[in-house]
Amino acid sequence: MEKVLIIEDEVDIAQLVAFNLERNGYLVDQVHDGREGLKKILKDQPDLVILDLMLPGLDGYKILKKMQRDPRSHSIPVLMLTAKSQIDDRLKGLELGADDYLTKPFSPKELILRAKAILKRNRVTPGSSTFSHGPFHFDKDNLCFSLNQEPLSLSLIEFKLLLYLCQRPGQPQDRNDLLKVIWGYSDEIHSRTLDTHMKRLRQKLGQEGTLIETIRGTGYQIRQIE
Repeated sequence: MEKVLIIEDEVDIAQLVAFNLERNGYLVDQVHDGREGLKKILKDQPDLVILDLMLPGLDGYKILKKMQRDPRSHSIPVLMLTAKSQIDDRLKGLELGADDYLTKPFSPKELILRAKAILKRNRVTPGSSTFSHGPFHFDKDNLCFSLNQEPLSLSLIEFKLLLYLCQRPGQPQDRNDLLKVIWGYSDEIHSRTLDTHMKRLRQKLGQEGTLIETIRGTGYQIRQIE
């Protein structure tokens, strides 16, 4: 059974979410405080975190930042559940590493569909567990990345973006295709977030970041390496 952790300070909402997840076969735990939620993430390493942004103790944005910096949690997917409906609020959460968002009030059915989509995208797929392209080496089973044989911490989204491009060297990848692969669908907010993730990824890769090329009017590609 896949494990889902709900971090939500409104107990009635947490219970509603838990009830619907359990009905769909998930093992669910819930926490109502940000600091306790982060401890639970690092200890239990759930398959998915459903995260409110306005929390006592530690808000959702700070939890996302800490998750991305810790190797125990940087690959755990996050679905934001928030009353903040402004575009900038959603962009901030996605740019900090959240996989998707849902604004309150929400449909339990939509929440389940989004949770299922995130979990499906993050399951290990059959085939070779490692892949290399030039200086980049991917361990797909453990979601570990090495640059020139040195470990480098990437967020789950950065890992998936770079792997997808590296598996198609020299082939321009359309923005909408990248959005659908990483987030499951395309919209304006996720499109803006894609550019932020690419900028951050290039910065992490340093000199090797120049291998990621922007294809004007199309999207991105990884340069062929002879």
